[in-house]
Amino acid sequence: MMNPLSRRHFFQGASVALSATRVMGANDRINMGVIGLGGRGSSHVGTYLRIPEARITALCDVNQAALERNQAQVVKSSGSKAAEYADMRQLFADKNVDAVSMATPNHWHALGTIWACEAGKDVYCEKPASYNIHEAYRVVDVARKTKRMVQIGSQSRSTPHKIKAMQLLKDGVIGEVYMAKGLCFKRRRSIGKAPVEPVPPGVNWDLFLGPAPMRGFTKLRFAYNWHWFWDTGNGDIGNQGIHEMDVCRWAMGDIGLPKTISSTGGKFVYDDDQETPNTQMATFGYGAKEIMFEVRGLLTGPEGGQPVGTYPVGNLVYGSDGWMWVDGAGFQVYKGEKSEKIMDEKGERGGDGTRAHMSNFLAACRSRNYKDLTAEVEIGATSVILVHMANISYRVGRTLTWDPAKRLFAGDAEANKLITRDYRKPYVV
Repeated sequence: MMNPLSRRHFFQGASVALSATRVMGANDRINMGVIGLGGRGSSHVGTYLRIPEARITALCDVNQAALERNQAQVVKSSGSKAAEYADMRQLFADKNVDAVSMATPNHWHALGTIWACEAGKDVYCEKPASYNIHEAYRVVDVARKTKRMVQIGSQSRSTPHKIKAMQLLKDGVIGEVYMAKGLCFKRRRSIGKAPVEPVPPGVNWDLFLGPAPMRGFTKLRFAYNWHWFWDTGNGDIGNQGIHEMDVCRWAMGDIGLPKTISSTGGKFVYDDDQETPNTQMATFGYGAKEIMFEVRGLLTGPEGGQPVGTYPVGNLVYGSDGWMWVDGAGFQVYKGEKSEKIMDEKGERGGDGTRAHMSNFLAACRSRNYKDLTAEVEIGATSVILVHMANISYRVGRTLTWDPAKRLFAGDAEANKLITRDYRKPYVV
């Protein structure tokens, strides 16, 4: 089921990784290659250009127009051009690249990370850590064996007010925590419908699809809307929602995988090409504790003490003595039978933690200790497995029971088939 790399192939990759790493002095800048130059990738480029410890030496995208836009940004800021690649494998072979920053679509995250590790590159990979459960286990395995630093882009882990909130929970500010609920009430309008059409000039559609099945090009399967197709995305629970799912686990002491998983919902109201649900509820049972998660992309009311007219994206944490709301703006703590507000802390204005998160990654590239990473790959992989479990339960339409020893759903062949995918050669994890 897991299609593991052969022992010989793996250790060939590991030896390449160990020999390819440049020995950096304390004052050396880390040469970065940025892969995937859409909206989030362009943000990666802009952030690294503002971090003194980094230098962008390579750019990669299947879309020539995106390459040109970001190259212009690099030249304007640094005065020198970065190497350009359409195929990430060529970038991984570039000896002038120490580490890579990946902002590709979800279905490329794990394979790109694995290839990078085997080529001796450290990796900052956007969330989610993987497209499916099988890949989540593989990226952790490969990162450990190649001794690469792999940071997942769950920047909440480097955000000061969230770090403080989680420490307060650990210290018992609301007593014994028994439930965390993640909210992803991000307003999403209909994407409409789009016909198959010729691939635009300058776009390598084969490389864009990579591990996914070959499909005809449509505008909706490209650019941002790939999130809403099962071939390439994981819906909003795996897009915006993975941030909140990670905070749910963090709030409960980095709790592991659940015993039972149940998810329902649907793509309601809209008649369009989207495949993933715009409304989804998931429950994860841990025995004496529980995680809940809710996606609402349609019009909705407030929750968690937020004002009317807002669409909350954050976390509710419940304890024996009170509850907490935490989001990108700050956190509030309520205690007692009357929910008296005892704390109201604002976060850093305009900061989402990304720069601090990337700086943390660069520091670990020097220390060579993956435990220095605030969202190292095992943290990100565990959190995203919950996302995948929810989507599998939703797709098969029933409650599932997880067998941690076998890494399978107990007695459910249909669900287990969705743990991995039929990879399109040669893009096989």
